[in-house]
Amino acid sequence: MRIGAQLFTVREHTKTLEDFALTLKMVADIGYTTVQVSGTCAFEPAWLKGELDRNGLECVLTHTAPARLKEDAVQVARDHDVFGCKHVGLGSYPFREEGTPADFYAEYHPIASALKENGKYFMYHNHDGEFRKVNGKTIMDHIAEMFPADELGFTVDTFWVQAGGSDPALWIEKLAGRVPCIHLKDFAFGRKMAPVGEGNINFDRVFEKAEAAGTRFMLVEQDDCNGEDPFDCLKRSYDFLASRGFK
Repeated sequence: MRIGAQLFTVREHTKTLEDFALTLKMVADIGYTTVQVSGTCAFEPAWLKGELDRNGLECVLTHTAPARLKEDAVQVARDHDVFGCKHVGLGSYPFREEGTPADFYAEYHPIASALKENGKYFMYHNHDGEFRKVNGKTIMDHIAEMFPADELGFTVDTFWVQAGGSDPALWIEKLAGRVPCIHLKDFAFGRKMAPVGEGNINFDRVFEKAEAAGTRFMLVEQDDCNGEDPFDCLKRSYDFLASRGFK
């Protein structure tokens, strides 16, 4: 398994192409070799490919805006071809509020199918709302059952699984074969997000289950750095993961 940086962590430093390019260099300088592109300014696919190549980076996953996915999923797939990314991600769905599994299926099954037909794999990123129970089962269970495994994968987010009252390693195990990419985010006292290894999640068990489940990329994300420098947080996460033998 390889580790990477989810650029949403440093989204305040990707608001212009100039800053985005500098951020990619800084992430590579930490030691990361893969990234997820999310929360950045608009960019041309060829521009991203050039910057990734310049810094020895690979984009392994994106979070793509719902409007773009719904407007032209085939073009989204073609854009991802340019910078060599197989996994097309959706960052959220309003399951905390009114969203239902049936609504999600109706909206995104055609998109998942179109992406599959064009060589991509649609990935859904959970928050805590997916662990609300509907008719005795979690929403995660419902959507995993509704979608064929070869059309929908899950970017299991360790923090948000725990925030939803469940066990990150358990869900990685349950979704084996559908978790090529996961998010590593630690859960600290006070429900705070923390650099990996500085909170209370049992990451050794996460790593064990991820390896067995076929995970290829573990992407560090910290939505809220609690006033600290997000690049420093990414570095501390990298150092912890390197100490466990990952790079």
